[in-house]
Parts: sequence; C-alpha cells; structure tokens
Amino acid sequence: MSRGQKHHAHPAAAFYDEGVAAGCFHHEALGVVFQVRDKRLTVLLWRRAEAPFQGAWALPGGLVDAEERLGASASRHLAAKVDIPEIAHLEQLETRSDPVRDPRGRVLATAYLALVTPEARPRLPPDTAWHPVDALPETAFDHGSIIGSARNRLRAKLSYTNIGFALAPETFTISQLRDTYAAALGHPVSATNLQRILTRRGVIEPTTNVARPASTGGRPATVYRFASRELVVTNPFAAFRPRAAG
Repeated sequence: MSRGQKHHAHPAAAFYDEGVAAGCFHHEALGVVFQVRDKRLTVLLWRRAEAPFQGAWALPGGLVDAEERLGASASRHLAAKVDIPEIAHLEQLETRSDPVRDPRGRVLATAYLALVTPEARPRLPPDTAWHPVDALPETAFDHGSIIGSARNRLRAKLSYTNIGFALAPETFTISQLRDTYAAALGHPVSATNLQRILTRRGVIEPTTNVARPASTGGRPATVYRFASRELVVTNPFAAFRPRAAG
C-alpha cells in the first residue's frame, strides 16, 4: 500500500468486523488546509474511490489512535496524505457530532484549520487537488459545511489578528497583500486602507527593499513583511467589511 493510499483507509470494517461494542463510536481528525492560489482561496481535497460518497471530494483526515492527541492525529494524517513543507498556522476549528453524519456508524469529527503560504508547493497524489472555496465540487459527509466554518473563522480572524502572515509570502508589496486579503475575505479590499490599518496596528513593516517597477513604468513599490509570524491579537473590535455599492 502506497503512502498516499494509506491515508484513505477509513476502515468501514471497523464498524462491523472488529467486534465493536454497541454504543461505542469512533473519532476522526480532519484538516481544512487553505492556500491562496491565483488570487483565490483554495482548499485541499481528495477524491473518494469507495463508498460511501464514492467519487465525492473529502477533507484529508482519519481515525484518531487510542493513545494519540487530536492535533497530533490531524498532523499525522496530513503528512500521510501530502508532504506539505511547512504549515504556517494550525488551530482546532470545531467538533461535529451528528449521529448520522457517517452512514457507516457513529463517528465524531474534530476539524483543524491549517494555513500554508504561497511558497509551499507540495507534490499531490493523483486523487488530490486544490479547489476554490467559492466553487467547491460535490463533497462527502458534512465536509462542505466544515469548509464553510473554516472560511468564516479565517475571515473573522483577519479582522482582529495578524493571521494574514500564514497566507502571504515572506515579503510582499501592498498590492500583493491586498490580493491575499481579498481572496480570503471574499470581497474587494482597498490597498490604501489595508496599508494604513495594518501599519497603524504594527502588523506589517517596510523592509529596505523595493520591487522592480512593471514594464509600463511607475515608481518602485516598497516591499513589506509581517512584524511577527506568530499569531497575535491586534484589535479585537476591528472588522474588514465590503464597501457599500454606490
């Protein structure tokens, strides 16, 4: 069995063939991995080859071992599925406990939000791909709803933390950062306002470098970086909102 196939083993037989006592249930860890690609927020999904939900797309994950912590399980299953060089941010998102969320039997699922920067370019197995969050294919189980929860968590945290560091390059121009925030937030963002707000909060800082001007000319753009690449609450009362039409 290959490294990629190992991840897919969500053993339906465990519900019926291992003598599990009535009333017991399983617990799985799922990873919602987001990356901004081509100015769109995307999520990593793999296509199921077997029932239930054969042919549908699912979040990477699997059963939690008896002696394993949830976070360690999520990281292990992600590593077994795809070799992501570095996850810039990982946090527990939510636990789903609907008794009928898995038709094979009672399974609790704890989902984790994982963010990776554009520099991460993992090699994906043939059955795995990045999908735009705003145009998801048919998803298995309740995974589409979980992705929606992860997107909402990310959008909220962009308003009051520096979590953008986990989606942005190491260094960037303000226009590049604007594209990253717009992709994650799902609405246009003013580069001027973004620079003013994030600079005032101390979230970003200029470097001594400048970007080469485009072939059409113009002034070289200042290159910025995040002041910290660890999660920091910057303003619990602020919020980015879509601009009113007019």
